[in-house]
Amino acid sequence: MSVSKYWREIPHRYRLEAGKCKQCGKIYFPGRLICPECGGREFDTIQLKREGKLLTYTIIHVGPSRFADQVPYVVGIVELQDGVRLLCQVADCDLDRLQIGLPVKIEFRRISEEGEAGIIHYGYKCVPV
Repeated sequence: MSVSKYWREIPHRYRLEAGKCKQCGKIYFPGRLICPECGGREFDTIQLKREGKLLTYTIIHVGPSRFADQVPYVVGIVELQDGVRLLCQVADCDLDRLQIGLPVKIEFRRISEEGEAGIIHYGYKCVPV
């Protein structure tokens, strides 16, 4: 990911900011310019709640080379209390404890880095409550 793209994504990546359509109230993460629901073009910036539940998940046993040292790891879809769904890694959880509906919270953690002297990328992961 380029440095400029990385910096543009900081508000929604680091603060979990989403757009809420002023016309219909639908919440989008990341934000949109036009609401697909009603065509509205005005949005309020809101902070998403950090609690939710695990809707589905998969266990990665053979990951890409960049994440080969982390296998096995879990990637899942989490539905936050706001109704927003996120695809993220499930961290700090025994594989035997995983189940649909597991209460989780979002935390910000190191995801990767570019080279030895490159940018360290942070993002959200979910952990069991």
